[in-house]
Amino acid sequence: MSFTCDKQTLDDLNILGKYKPDSIYSLFGGVHTSGGEQLLDSLFRHPLTDPAEINRRSALFRYFQDSVTAFPLDKEPLSVMENYLSTGGRGHWLGSVLQTGWKKLTNSILRDETYSVIQDGLLSTIRILNSFGGFMGRLDADGPYGEQVRKVGALLDDRRLEWIKEQRRFSWFNVARYDHLLRNVLQQEMKTLTDIIYHVDVCVAVGLVARAKGFSYAHAQPKDRNMFRTTGLRHPCLEKAVANPLSLWGDSNMLFLTGANMAGKSTFMKAFGLSVYLAHMGFPVAAEEMTFSVRDGIYSSINVPDNLSLGYSHFYAEVLRVKKVAEEVSGGKDLIVIFDELFKGTNVKDAYDGTLAVSAAFSEYRNCMFILSTHIIEVGEALRVGRPNLQVAYLPTFMEGAVPRYTYRMQEGITSDRHGMMIIENEKIIDIILSEGKVSN
Repeated sequence: MSFTCDKQTLDDLNILGKYKPDSIYSLFGGVHTSGGEQLLDSLFRHPLTDPAEINRRSALFRYFQDSVTAFPLDKEPLSVMENYLSTGGRGHWLGSVLQTGWKKLTNSILRDETYSVIQDGLLSTIRILNSFGGFMGRLDADGPYGEQVRKVGALLDDRRLEWIKEQRRFSWFNVARYDHLLRNVLQQEMKTLTDIIYHVDVCVAVGLVARAKGFSYAHAQPKDRNMFRTTGLRHPCLEKAVANPLSLWGDSNMLFLTGANMAGKSTFMKAFGLSVYLAHMGFPVAAEEMTFSVRDGIYSSINVPDNLSLGYSHFYAEVLRVKKVAEEVSGGKDLIVIFDELFKGTNVKDAYDGTLAVSAAFSEYRNCMFILSTHIIEVGEALRVGRPNLQVAYLPTFMEGAVPRYTYRMQEGITSDRHGMMIIENEKIIDIILSEGKVSN
């Protein structure tokens, strides 16, 4: 079964997007090859649901984090090799020799660059094969990457490739001969080797990020354990982020979160969602430690847009979003659900009633895990009655005179902070509106 995460959730958590500011993809996007980039994109789009497979991938990334300090291949010859092998030659050996001979002749007489391109591609490939063979030979053949180490070693020990160690200029005949060998006879072997290069590219990039950021690797457990536990959880894209612990399990599977604007509720919820998503990829997470049971997917409702083309107001778009999640939860899936400020597009009374009713209904599903936040703190007290599986926590605000200070550290309970009007006054909005420079009728 594949891990479910729809576009709304991907956008809420800012997961995908090579060029999107502060996206999680861009955080891990320091790959050096086009093939590595394609592989990284595939990993991001297809999180895993098998705990053993997740833990194997995490162990592999950890191995590269501990063993490799930089990608071992030079970018320029690697790019030349990629282009060269991707335009694999076709035809039999004699045809290849005749074509290469003709290209050599036209290169000498007509300055046709085709022969030079083939020759440069061949020489760059030789350089990369030797460099990569040396790098793989230094890795532990009995370690997590042992299968690939042995595969590359066997490929480069093939007697048909003994000539690559010469690394010198070849006659046009040998250029034709070796070009045909690499791009025709050994085409599949070269694909296998470049795929391993791309995989190493991704492993090194992920390991370097984990090392630089102080990330850890989550331990995946079977679905029926129905638990999530982490210490030091923080947002992976924030420098000097404040960390918080979090534990959810079957008998305590819903967190009701309150706090003033700017107290950090949305950031904490995003940090939680991102840790879940990255952990299912086997990627490092921004936490001191983390253990989780695999889920079927994750749904969030954080920044739900209206849809003017369909005539949907913001409130109706919120309602449809909650309906979508309700259908998935009631369908028996084991999900992570994150709701930030339910029904903020309607009046306070309807928002109270709707938040209470929806939260109460969701709390009956002990197989899922929920985090819900709201400014309507009265919902929390009503929701606590008769629901032992509900946790309540808040992110506090401390006033230093008329200036709010936020700790971003979660505390147990429901906040009583109501500082919205004070912030409005601090920004002197009313003074601006009533200033002497107002336009008279």
